[in-house]
Amino acid sequence: MAPDRREFIRSVSAATAVVSTTSAEGIASMMQPASGTTTIKAIAFDAYGTLFDVFSVTALCEQLFPANGTALAQLWRAKQLQYSLLRSLMARHKDFWQLTEDGLVYATKSLKLELTSEKRHQLMDAYLRLAVFPDVKPGLEALKKRGLRLAILSNGEPKMLQAAAASGGISTLLDAIISVEDVKIFKPSPRVYQLSSSRLNVGMNEVGFVSSNSWDVNGAGAAGLLTFWIQRNAGEPPEELGFPARHVVRAITDVDVLVAKG
Repeated sequence: MAPDRREFIRSVSAATAVVSTTSAEGIASMMQPASGTTTIKAIAFDAYGTLFDVFSVTALCEQLFPANGTALAQLWRAKQLQYSLLRSLMARHKDFWQLTEDGLVYATKSLKLELTSEKRHQLMDAYLRLAVFPDVKPGLEALKKRGLRLAILSNGEPKMLQAAAASGGISTLLDAIISVEDVKIFKPSPRVYQLSSSRLNVGMNEVGFVSSNSWDVNGAGAAGLLTFWIQRNAGEPPEELGFPARHVVRAITDVDVLVAKG
């Protein structure tokens, strides 16, 4: 992972003591969520940072604002996340597309960059065509072959999620795209994670949740989901929120290994 991305993760979403790296074989015995419960029947995936690389916009940021691309991409993402939390606390909801644009406007003003309407359109459009990580498609294909129901569970607005999934070639692998717009509050509200159970028609203890964001994993764990943290940055520590990941993996393909051994 590039140094700028590592720095962003440290400054925005990382916090705490390092979870020891555990092989998929070594933690396969943990697939049962708890005594007396059932195995997973569905898996919900966070979108941004997990399936879609939010920093794939950096090249365009640099093209439009030379020497400021990395700083703009980092601050844009930071404000996007911050605004989702603040608006949830304020009980003043805007959808994620609007938050993404608000974050972009703030970031360019903060960096004293001129955001023309054309540049704004180009950068916002890039969020509809984010790159998918290399492990995503093979990982989803493997899990789909096992008969699991697969879904996106995201802060994203439905149309932006659908566009990114189509652009990334993964739409046909998904049974549902679940957006917080159904409840008008952002993660980590438990109301969001509960959507996975109702929309996929399975029990909460039958849903696995996969995210590269440790705070998101903690939120899902607090809501009762079996959690997988994709630790895309090997040096990133987990958040100290009391609901750590049940499994720590390096890629979505590792989730399939655990399911196979479960």
